[in-house]
Amino acid sequence: MTDLHAPLGRDKPAPKRPRERGPRRGARSTRFGLVAAAVLLLIAAGGNLAVLLAGDPAPQTALLRLPEPEPTAPDTEVTTGAVARNTARQETGGDRAAVGGSNTVNRTPDLPLPTFDDGGDQVSPGGPKIITVRDPAAANIGQPLQVAHLPEDAALEDSAFGPLPVRTEDGRQPMEIYARPWSGTRGKRIAIVIGGLGLSQTGSHRAIEALPPEITLAFAPTGNSLQRWMREARKKGHELLVQVPMEPHGYPDVNPGPRTLRLASSAETNLENLHWALGRLTNYTGVMNYMGARFAASEDAMAPVLGDLAYRGLLFFNDGAAGTDMLADVARQRGVPYLQADIVIDASRDRADIEARLKALEELASARGYAVGSGSALELTVGTVADWANDAKKRGFELVGVASLASENR
Repeated sequence: MTDLHAPLGRDKPAPKRPRERGPRRGARSTRFGLVAAAVLLLIAAGGNLAVLLAGDPAPQTALLRLPEPEPTAPDTEVTTGAVARNTARQETGGDRAAVGGSNTVNRTPDLPLPTFDDGGDQVSPGGPKIITVRDPAAANIGQPLQVAHLPEDAALEDSAFGPLPVRTEDGRQPMEIYARPWSGTRGKRIAIVIGGLGLSQTGSHRAIEALPPEITLAFAPTGNSLQRWMREARKKGHELLVQVPMEPHGYPDVNPGPRTLRLASSAETNLENLHWALGRLTNYTGVMNYMGARFAASEDAMAPVLGDLAYRGLLFFNDGAAGTDMLADVARQRGVPYLQADIVIDASRDRADIEARLKALEELASARGYAVGSGSALELTVGTVADWANDAKKRGFELVGVASLASENR
């Protein structure tokens, strides 16, 4: 019977043994000599061969166990899944300390990591377990879930505010490294960003646990225990953003908080405040404004910020409150992937209204191919989105991270 789970081309019957001719002089001793030599070679190579034979008349199944390979250098070919397992380091630090304190960040090595088939524990009928190892160079999008909470060492640079994201020497971008993979079918896609994580311990835990992993989460830089929450969110499969406070209309009466990017501040000061926000956690694909309608409407103010994001390989997500079409044009001119929310889903604190706005996202995605929503980590919003998400997927909508859509809007 054909095994649908077995690799293609491996289900051919074993070749038949040629018919043995009559005994020749010396044939018996030669065969014993060859067998003995083969055994000695296997022992010298450290091989461990175990053959398990099923009782007759059932087909015989052999399980071959090979020794674990020696660790490979970063520029050598990855050949076994043991490499990825050995790269997961024990975390020794807690949450990142406040600015000026000691920052502990657990990093992944530079070694490319293969991804593994989730069905690796499945055993094909009549055959051994098959482990699929994919070439890490075949796809640069996302991290294996087993190490998604660990920063990519090659995509970090040191700063006064802690490690900051940066393009790797071989050109990979944090936006791609930490992106959530998607199907690539370009059907009816919806991206939703929930912001404000880190401000409430209870709210952060609820959002990470209740929301499906396709929902993108944005962290406020003024929150607490951000690195710990980052790790929890990444282990669940969420894509992440960092919110950056920007000057709104009515400032300072309407105040986003400390280290706000302001029109009256110099470009150097605004970049310093941007780097402070970026250094508060790791493993994110880009930046999202917090307020900022007045600041984002100024091309002169936004140009240095967008230039820095382009240098680092980060996207910019507009939650719907920042700027106009001018901001999108300036971002694209500087090579920054840009995406803007079509609908703020919880502008009203009413479940029926939130559900209506989610329905509007579905209608827009059906007409245009994609739609983008934004909201806050409020209990009502999180619960409503969590209930809606599973039903939306059953109706044929694919929920995706913002990086997948921003990549198309360069």
